[in-house]
Amino acid sequence: MIELRNINKTYKTHHVLKDINLKVHENEIIAVEGSSGAGKTTLLKIIGKIENPDSGKVIFENKNITNLNSSELQTFRNKNIGFIFQFHHLMPEFTALENICMPGYIKYKDKKIIKEKALELMSFLKIENQKNAFPEYMSGGEKQRVAIARSLINNPDVILADEPSGNLDTIQSMEIYNLFNSLRKQYNQTFIIVTHDKELSKLTDKTVFLKDGKII
Repeated sequence: MIELRNINKTYKTHHVLKDINLKVHENEIIAVEGSSGAGKTTLLKIIGKIENPDSGKVIFENKNITNLNSSELQTFRNKNIGFIFQFHHLMPEFTALENICMPGYIKYKDKKIIKEKALELMSFLKIENQKNAFPEYMSGGEKQRVAIARSLINNPDVILADEPSGNLDTIQSMEIYNLFNSLRKQYNQTFIIVTHDKELSKLTDKTVFLKDGKII
């Protein structure tokens, strides 16, 4: 499904990623581990086409997507990639339901269909009672579930999660990772998760370890 071929990335004099080769299969849940500065988030950004590598290729479903133009990039990300961040990045002036719907409103014109999909996701994630709540009135776990629902609204093939449980307690973290398994079964999604939590990474299908910019 996704293949990275000889990916290299340098910031100024820091060689962050060094000849990275990685294959991700459809419907897999993969954890990416490593110390701070190992290149985990950079790897995620390159897979999601937020950043380009200095050299190497990103292959998605047998198509080279390394050098897409800005219009093609926007279309690719809207259709294929969902992002979940550690700090949620919810818009405080919008309700939970509105936050979830926003990427769908950008992609589609039929707001009724998007709202129905958002409510379905909220029900699946057990946060339907928070649909009219603003982020400041939600718990950390609730906000993360809203962020997860938002990442799923456009039915992406791949979910990229950067420390999705970093600000949650142990019980909430376990709930989030169990949710990923349920979402994989329900919606056939593929997950690539950056995490420092070795216990939680054991729940995934495969763990990739990064050290000094290389997969070990």
